Amino acid sequence: MRHRVAGLALALFFAGTSAALAQFPPQPPPPALPGSPQQRAACHPDVVKFCQAELARNKDDIFAILGCLQRNRSRISLACSEVLTANGK
Repeated sequence: MRHRVAGLALALFFAGTSAALAQFPPQPPPPALPGSPQQRAACHPDVVKFCQAELARNKDDIFAILGCLQRNRSRISLACSEVLTANGK
């Protein structure tokens, strides 16, 4: 009898948990950082120097940071500019 009650309690718990989780759709994973570690390192100083506003809003918004680098293309380092060119930007 005890095992039936325990089994029923677990079944109800998991049913409730599953129903609660079904109300919240899974979140997509954060976007992967583009480029190799070397490419990211080449642009890091330029991002820090020119893209403070984008970093302050959302440091994970890769598109905003990329747009910032593109807007500052004439001011960024040659290494970072080559990274953008190599990635079709």
